[in-house]
Amino acid sequence: MGDILFLTHRVPWPPNRGDKIRSHHILRKLMEFAPVHLACFADDEAEAAETSDLQNGLTSCHIVRRTKPQWMAGIEALVSGKSISVTSFGSKQLQNWIGGLINHGNVDCIFVFSGQMAQYIPDSFSGRVIMDFADVDSAKFESYGDEGYWPMSWINKREGRLLKAFEYKTGARSDKSLFVSTAEAQLFQQRSGLSTAKIMALGNGIDLEFYRPEVVETTKLGGAGPLLVFTGQMDYRPNIEAVASFSKHVMPKILVHFPDTQFAIVGRAPTEAVWGLDGKNGTQVVGAVDDIRTWLKAADVVVAPLRIARGIQNKILEAMAMGKPVVASGDAAEGIDAIHGQHFLVAENIQQEASLICNLLEDPTEADWLGSNAAKLVRDQYSWEHQLFELPGICGLDDHQFAEAAE
Repeated sequence: MGDILFLTHRVPWPPNRGDKIRSHHILRKLMEFAPVHLACFADDEAEAAETSDLQNGLTSCHIVRRTKPQWMAGIEALVSGKSISVTSFGSKQLQNWIGGLINHGNVDCIFVFSGQMAQYIPDSFSGRVIMDFADVDSAKFESYGDEGYWPMSWINKREGRLLKAFEYKTGARSDKSLFVSTAEAQLFQQRSGLSTAKIMALGNGIDLEFYRPEVVETTKLGGAGPLLVFTGQMDYRPNIEAVASFSKHVMPKILVHFPDTQFAIVGRAPTEAVWGLDGKNGTQVVGAVDDIRTWLKAADVVVAPLRIARGIQNKILEAMAMGKPVVASGDAAEGIDAIHGQHFLVAENIQQEASLICNLLEDPTEADWLGSNAAKLVRDQYSWEHQLFELPGICGLDDHQFAEAAE
């Protein structure tokens, strides 16, 4: 087998947010059995300057700093008839570098992580193309379009429509289209009509060595009462909406029964809307932390009350790996192979969220039992080695070739 070109919309290190965690571990796995070239974007100078041991093992690496403002991407999208998601990641510099590599290199397989990067697959490329969509982004924007007011509702509906067409074109062009869960894979197949043979689920995993509660120092965080924790990137719209809804509508119900309860929002880049929740209804906006595990270990309950969610929520798997009881919305729980009442609790509405959390706070023994079951499930089924077992075959490398490459 020749070289692999790995395309991703964000530098795949450090693995400190959902998309970077997945791309990081897939890239690491690919590097075990073939020479890999990396082409990606950096959101800012700090991200561009980040280093990783993965860099040293790459055959080549080209990182482009994203400088195109969103308003410019919007105008470009309107003029070109493309989606904003695609034009936001358009770069002549990256396109030229990829074209040169394909023309003069030994690339047999292009692995594309995130739909926006599919625009860089050369029309003339005759090798294998693997498209990791992870989630069906078009469906997310369609959901956004059904909410809110004009002009954003119109913009989101347009984005959903154009992304759906782009996803179909990309899926038809690819040898395999990958998604983080069976539910997402089935949704894409239904929406695209493409053959099921071209579509499959490749789940997310967990760094089981990192998320071991016994290696994390026990620290009392929050106030004197129970601690509820939400983790995530806090400039991401579904996370913003989730914590706002929980703080405003669920926390008042919990505080009636447990008046000292604290709700900690832990994650990078809180928006003004998120900071506005601080100090209200027992809510504490923590922001970025050095070690998310300390907050997970300190939590009495970890919550994932997302109203719009796609794929598998790493935040849930991380909390489960740390042995914590999790209360999640139905959307957030979808895609995780766990049983309600045995490995986590799934709430279908705000009232049920409050009720399930209060039940866990009233019965610590039940909460510990649920967390213990959760940890066992994750360790049995959600290691990266287990989740990426089929990756060599997906990329066209059979078992014999894989064994030779590993040697």
